Order: sequence, then structure tokens, then C-alpha cells
Amino acid sequence: MKGMAGGLWIVPLGAAGFMSWAVRGRSSAVFAPSAWRGNSARRAVALTFDDGPSEGTGQILEILARHAAPATFFQIGANVDRLPEVARAVAQAGHEIGNHSYTHPLFCFRTPGFIEGDLARAQAAIERRAGVRPEWFRAPFGVRWFGMRRAQRRLGLAGVMWTVIGYDWNLKADAVVARLASAVANGAILCLHDGRELRARPDIGVTVETVRRLVPLLLDRGYRLETVSRLLCPTN
Repeated sequence: MKGMAGGLWIVPLGAAGFMSWAVRGRSSAVFAPSAWRGNSARRAVALTFDDGPSEGTGQILEILARHAAPATFFQIGANVDRLPEVARAVAQAGHEIGNHSYTHPLFCFRTPGFIEGDLARAQAAIERRAGVRPEWFRAPFGVRWFGMRRAQRRLGLAGVMWTVIGYDWNLKADAVVARLASAVANGAILCLHDGRELRARPDIGVTVETVRRLVPLLLDRGYRLETVSRLLCPTN
């Protein structure tokens, strides 16, 4: 039960812990349904990238093409508008594009109207620039909030989290590869970043080097690399 102490509201640890899990827990469906792994009976994984497109995305596309490895790119609408030719290149290479919002905000404490408007703006930008309409959505920072369920339903978006995230924005490539390689398993959804939020010309060297090492490692272990759609809906 909540109580007052010195004029401040005190929330029990249990309630605070639940709210933290509801907002960011990978398996939480409190604010919106969200998948975080595929079928553990299939030796397949999905490699996903957030925050792009960026000026460095092409380097990742080259590595993926070399190994005929499809991936899913959760793109930020503002970056798509800034680099439409890169967004188109991702789609033309046969990769899947998902919605990662338009402005990459923290959605907590935002209104349902703001959430839906931001997602809708990203949908429109990706469809206009890349020629595809996303069916999957990943929330910036993995943060879900009130109103997201309705926004996803109205825009025809299914939520996706991740099984393991690489922290490629602040770790070295050795550590990122080790982190992902040690946690990968059948049905895993791996999260990396081909951009750095809304920054122009971000340094994604760690991500590029991680992909260069990780893709052949996964293939050598017998994993099939698939898009999120294929991983989660293999019979479609």
C-alpha cells in the first residue's frame, strides 16, 4: 500500500519492481504484446538492428550480402527522412524494416496521443522513402507505456523486444561478440545498432566489426539467420 512520509509518496519495492518490469521487461505484455524469442525447436535466430539508417549501414549490408544473411532493421523515421537512399537500400537488399519510432523518445510519461502520432509518423516516413510498410515495432530503449497497445493495434504493428542485446554502443567488439555468442540459442532475437539514436554520421565501427565476426560464427554453429517475420511466423 502507498503511504506518505515527509510529504512524499512512498511506493513499496514490490510495486516499483513490477512497474519496472511492465515497462522494460522483455516478456512483459502489460502495455502491449511483445515477442522476444522464436521457437526453441528450430535452429534459427534473428539478427536485428536498431536506430538506423546511418551513413555506416552500407557496411553492414555488405557483410550480410557476403553471407546471404537476412536481417531486420528497426529504423527511426527521422533518420529515414535524412537518409532515404540508405533506407531504400536496406529494403532493396531483401531485408526487413521495422518501426523504431520517428523521434526515438522515451515513451514513459508521454500521452497515448503522442505515442500513436510518433509511431504513425515513422510508418509514413518508412513507407514513403523505402517503399515498405512495417509490420513490426520495437520501442526505443525497450520502454512500453500506456497507449502503446492501442497505437500498435491501430497501425497494424506487432511488438518485438530481444532475447539478448549487444550493448554495442559502449562495449568493445570483443565483448559484444562474446556476450551474444554466449547467450545465443535456438529462436534467439539478437539486438545490435546500425545507428546511434538521431546522430548524423555516428561511429558504428564496433557494430560493423561485431557483425563481421558474429555472422560467420553463427553460421558455423549451424544457425540459420532469418528475419523476425520468418523466425516468429515460420509457416507464413
